[in-house]
Amino acid sequence: MNPSDGELIRQCRAGAAEAFGVLVDRHGDRLYAGLFRMLGSAEEARDAAQDAFVHAYQKLDTFQGNSAFSTWLFRIAVNAAFSRQRRSKRYKTSLDGARGEFGYELSDHRSGADPTQSLEQAETQRVVRDALAELPDDYRTALVLKEMEGYRYEEIAEIMDIPIGTVRSRIHRARNELREKLRIALKGNV
Repeated sequence: MNPSDGELIRQCRAGAAEAFGVLVDRHGDRLYAGLFRMLGSAEEARDAAQDAFVHAYQKLDTFQGNSAFSTWLFRIAVNAAFSRQRRSKRYKTSLDGARGEFGYELSDHRSGADPTQSLEQAETQRVVRDALAELPDDYRTALVLKEMEGYRYEEIAEIMDIPIGTVRSRIHRARNELREKLRIALKGNV
């Protein structure tokens, strides 16, 4: 039987550190994927995820259970990502370094598939990644949390520690900016 996050947290608080390892296994891939989409760098995403898990372990006694553990963890991770960006000032906007991770490659490798279709898909994906990377951090973060991670507006507000109206506004603006960047990019590719 798979213990719930709540049960694992109780076990961890009782001294069973291996229970936190189960939480890391359970939430690590999704956390990394979200951070990768926000940061655009596999290395930065790994480091931010590690920072988030260390901080979460250290502060596990402050988790009150008012939200899902994954929401609480994502908030820590977003803060860790922003802190890393402020400290390093080496933010990369290119997402080309990790193609193929987390389903970015949509190429059809079946026998008889049209190879030009695969190339067109890869080019479209590159254009979308580049346009997403050009969005301001707060817009990109809100959009990634909503559209790629599937969080509700209320959860995003909690993760980003902003009012729900601000979440809606950022997502709306992010979609508009992304749409315009894609229109320009695709127009230039014709």
